[in-house]
Amino acid sequence: MGKARNIHELTDAELDEKYASMKNELFNLRFQQTTGQLKNPLMIRTVKKDIARVLTVMNERKNKGGNK
Repeated sequence: MGKARNIHELTDAELDEKYASMKNELFNLRFQQTTGQLKNPLMIRTVKKDIARVLTVMNERKNKGGNK
């Protein structure tokens, strides 16, 4: 719950930047997994959940602005 609260406090620009960096991190983790270099496979799940949190906040803000 603490992570979601931190994400809600970010600005739209910061959310976009965080989303892009996490997508890049997920790509790198998947690449490491394919090459057998990934030490902690649970990191992929963690990053995917963080991406989902960011997307949820972005969609909430988009829908909130569209309903007015």
